[in-house]
Amino acid sequence: MSKRCGRRCDRRRNDEDGRRATRSSNRRDEKYSFALGRAPRDRADVIDWLLLILPGCIWGASFLFIAEGLESVGPNGVTFLRILIGFLTLSTMPAARRPIAAADRWNTAGLGVLWLAFPLSMFPFAEQHVSSALTGMLNGATALFAAAVASLLARRRPARGVLVGLVVGFTGAVLIAWPGVTSASRGDDQAFGVLLIVAALTSYGFAYNVAGPLQQRNGALPVIWRALGASVLLTAPLGIPAVLHAHWTRWPVLSLLALGAFGTAIANVLAAMGAGRMGATTASATTFLIPVVALLLGVTVRHERVATLSIVGAAICLTGAWLIRRSHAAMTAVPVARVTASG
Repeated sequence: MSKRCGRRCDRRRNDEDGRRATRSSNRRDEKYSFALGRAPRDRADVIDWLLLILPGCIWGASFLFIAEGLESVGPNGVTFLRILIGFLTLSTMPAARRPIAAADRWNTAGLGVLWLAFPLSMFPFAEQHVSSALTGMLNGATALFAAAVASLLARRRPARGVLVGLVVGFTGAVLIAWPGVTSASRGDDQAFGVLLIVAALTSYGFAYNVAGPLQQRNGALPVIWRALGASVLLTAPLGIPAVLHAHWTRWPVLSLLALGAFGTAIANVLAAMGAGRMGATTASATTFLIPVVALLLGVTVRHERVATLSIVGAAICLTGAWLIRRSHAAMTAVPVARVTASG
């Protein structure tokens, strides 16, 4: 009897030991699978943050690169080289060479004027009169011009949130330019430089409204690549002579290479990837970094002086752009919520 009891007790102890070992193994497997599942999510978050930060930083640095390039070559040469280098850089990417609809080819060529050839020609001429920091800060008003042009083309009053953002943003833009315009001497025509920047931003406003439908139908990179190709042809007649008569030194050459490869090509690739992963509204937040980076680089690298009122104006301008972005996001979310509720 005692032997049977002993055998039963041994079996029970063995079963309990087995169950404990199984539970311990399961816990280890759960921890290991959790760690494996968490690693890709962490990597994805890092990639998303990089795609959100890098384009804005590159575009913000573009105004420093323009200023450095002007040390060796004239404004027309700066524009031509950045577009040419950007076009050649994108040409190495198969995704950019995908075909587009035949009906969109002429509109894409026109986009090359509105988005690239004209505005990118204005910035180098403007930086002969105003600082790279001021140019970059005023560039923060791009979203304001795009929203204003969209309302103009639609022939209707903008939504209340957009209207508030426009008033706030344009007030900030005026404050950015005010110190330079009011204190400029006769030989230092900063007002003319500001007008050139406003002309470029107005062109951007029309370009963004034209580019959206084209990119939705054909993809961002194929449209940008073809627009760059058209812009190379448009800027070549004035750009090539300027390049041939340039006096090259190391830093202007490196600046223009960075301006073309990164500012005109790679930043657009990263922005397109960000829009694909996070949505266009979230990815567009990268533009808020442009005035900040331009200001920091202009002050620290080129030792430019920027009035406190201009910095305050830049903050107000970005607030207006944020209000417009928030209003657009809310208008987009409402139809989605209705569809979800009805389903």
